[in-house]
Amino acid sequence: MVEALRAKGINDEAVLKAMEEVPRHWFIDSALDTFAYEDRALKINCDQTISHPSTVAMQSQLLNVQPGMKVLEIGTGSGYQAAILFKMGAKVFSVERQKGLFDKTRAMLAELGFRVRCFLGDGYQGLKEVNYGPYDRVIVTCGAREIPTALMQQLKVGGIMVIPLDDETGQEMLRITKEGEEREKWRVERFGAYSFVPMLDGRQMN
Repeated sequence: MVEALRAKGINDEAVLKAMEEVPRHWFIDSALDTFAYEDRALKINCDQTISHPSTVAMQSQLLNVQPGMKVLEIGTGSGYQAAILFKMGAKVFSVERQKGLFDKTRAMLAELGFRVRCFLGDGYQGLKEVNYGPYDRVIVTCGAREIPTALMQQLKVGGIMVIPLDDETGQEMLRITKEGEEREKWRVERFGAYSFVPMLDGRQMN
């Protein structure tokens, strides 16, 4: 899998090492083990998916995570992306809106030794009421309708957000560098089309 990721343009050695060291099959149903290391999304609980390995690797690479950085993840899902970031040395704070998925994934991450702080809540609001921020990095693992203001407010000046943004034609991966508090000081880079489950607000939580 790692060699296939290199062929797809993943060249951050910290990302590749983490992808090599975190077994993807731990995060899926055992009935799907045959497909665990193929570059494809797979179904998990609550009608959600675990992203393609190449998508996890690309988002991780775009974040440019350094050991000790505080990373806010929106969409815990299977826990695979959080585990990769933890393995890279990040302090990971992850928000999940689906209670069934949250309960299962939080317990599994703890059992596997991935010290990720997991929270049940509305990803559009981040961790507004919890005093862990501001964050060095924010990663969104679901397709957002807009750039959430609350998440940008919780990101440090100089920090990076990686987010798939919906528009009328599909989803595009963005990397936003917060060079100042005002929106006109956000530097936006675009990295092509991707496909994620939609990001839902608190009114749609299960």
